[in-house]
Amino acid sequence: MGQSYWIWYPGDMELYYAMQQNFSRVERGFGWPAFWKSEGFRHRVAFRRTYRLEQETRFSVISDSVGFVLVNDRKYPFQEEIICPAGEAVIAVHAGCIQEFPSIYISGEAICSDSDWMVEDYDKPLVPVGYSKYFTLPQQRPSRWEYSQQVYLPIRSEECEGGLLCEFETELTAQIEVSFLREKKAVRVYCGESREEALDREHCYYSWLPEPDTGRCPRCAVRFAFLDGVKAEEVQVKALHQYVDIPVKADFSCSDEVLNSIWQVAEHTFRLCSGIFFIDGVKRDKWIWGGDAYQSFFVNQYLMADRDINRRTWLALRGNDPMTTHVNTILDYTLYWILGVQVHYEAYADKEFLEQIYPKMCSTMEFCEAQLEEHGFIVGREKDWIYIDWADLDKDGPLCAEQMLLAKCWKVMADMSRVLGVSGEDYQEKYLALTEQIQKYYWDEEKGAYIDSFTSGKRHVTRHANIFALLFEIADEEKRSSIMKHVLENPEIPQITTPYFQFYELEALCRAGHLSEVLERIKSYWGGMLERGAVTFWEEFDPKAPVEEQYDMYGDRFGKSLCHAWGASPIYLLGRYFMGIRPLCPGGNQFAVEPQLEFFEKLDCRFPVADGTVEIKWDGTRLEVRTDLTGGMLYLTDGREFSLQAGEVNCWELFA
Repeated sequence: MGQSYWIWYPGDMELYYAMQQNFSRVERGFGWPAFWKSEGFRHRVAFRRTYRLEQETRFSVISDSVGFVLVNDRKYPFQEEIICPAGEAVIAVHAGCIQEFPSIYISGEAICSDSDWMVEDYDKPLVPVGYSKYFTLPQQRPSRWEYSQQVYLPIRSEECEGGLLCEFETELTAQIEVSFLREKKAVRVYCGESREEALDREHCYYSWLPEPDTGRCPRCAVRFAFLDGVKAEEVQVKALHQYVDIPVKADFSCSDEVLNSIWQVAEHTFRLCSGIFFIDGVKRDKWIWGGDAYQSFFVNQYLMADRDINRRTWLALRGNDPMTTHVNTILDYTLYWILGVQVHYEAYADKEFLEQIYPKMCSTMEFCEAQLEEHGFIVGREKDWIYIDWADLDKDGPLCAEQMLLAKCWKVMADMSRVLGVSGEDYQEKYLALTEQIQKYYWDEEKGAYIDSFTSGKRHVTRHANIFALLFEIADEEKRSSIMKHVLENPEIPQITTPYFQFYELEALCRAGHLSEVLERIKSYWGGMLERGAVTFWEEFDPKAPVEEQYDMYGDRFGKSLCHAWGASPIYLLGRYFMGIRPLCPGGNQFAVEPQLEFFEKLDCRFPVADGTVEIKWDGTRLEVRTDLTGGMLYLTDGREFSLQAGEVNCWELFA
């Protein structure tokens, strides 16, 4: 008997849950659905498969949809056991549902619902079904996700300001449960990411009246809960932390306690923001943003290596064809969506997903191509958001950073086409043509850098486009040296203040060999948040901001997200550049380990690679590398190379 899964039209589950996720934001008593086009799931589909049976067999179909089973032109209802004689069985399951996406579960000895089924929506040709490892039992329902749960009690409670303030050990995504020990009474619960927010009745984002029967508040981000008008002896308070249990496959410990703390806080931050999808933050916005999720792909590869959350997130972001608006309305986020497909493929060699998503990659680029001006540069339409970063960019005319992203997209399309055996020559030609135009119109010889705009006449230089030129290898060696000198090492060029773009700048510095500077910046920037009391990493951090204003953003008291996924990038930087772990081929079956031991007195860490792990231990003189995979190579900074033997402790005495 094969493994049965609940199956559906691919992408429908993701669109169903994406709508729930993007409509879940609440702010000071009102709901705030995401402000972009909401893609819907299909309501009527047909599942099809033909079997050639050697003997009689039985099966049944479970579904909450309206429909029937068709076997060799005979109809049967759902739930009924169906007997199929030996020979050919042409099976179609017709299902329709208004409230949720149609899905079915088939159980039987020879006939079961697995990945070999095909499905159609009466509009497009048959495609392979969607399925998930989370839905394999008949009693489950794909439209009702079952979260894991952990109970937390307050680590301290304090009567203050006319109520009871409860503090939990860290930030959670939890339901606060209030149980009255004597007489039950109405109470309003204020949930804050900080003590200050929870105590501010006017500006606190979340305030709830617990559900009368259960005493529970809706699930939200919370570290502090303030119960107005309540004394400690009257109640028992606990937090029911709810999450998607994606196993962590990495550990990091070294001789630097600041780095250890940064890793631990980054891991917790990232896990909170990794659920059914990668979201930006757990308080604000709780939405699926393309640029944020793109960076999460890199962190995921070095922490959880969970390809399914990548898939779910990318299907949710892209939606259905035809494409009529940019991802999240942001032009650059559409371009990141293309780039993310290659990041995913190189990490996991997931050709099945590439084959599924490739048609949408093509239609996405066709959509973008309709926005090219006479030079071949992409420009925004009315209502398009040209973002890149929270920074003072010269956005007059085509923005240089967007052209860097577009050029990389053409290159990715050429590369991914070749993986599928499709000609990518047209994409390669577009890449070469665009990079030539970028050099012609945006490179400023006098400034030794790329300028934001060639139409404004300001010749404004920022870090962003120049960082992309380094990361995407658009600048030649001479220009790379110039960019390092005149931009990245130039204090006159405005500094980046968001962890979001710090990620790109620090990676560019790592590739340029400036590891010492990167390590110090990680410790000062992320360590600076720890010094301010952070238990998760923030959306933005300005070390010069007064403490009393450190939680403000967008002109909004407590508007800053204190748990933001893009704050977890040290995980990727430490794994990729300081431990030097990188795949040498898609999927990582061949991989390199190149630890930068000079920065650490001691190391004890573990990282996922392909379907296994690599462990590194270092005590100052002895290096141990253990892996359960073949195909690994160790590269030492003195030029020596060693083949790693799977299942053995590979040891070297160094600097003895």
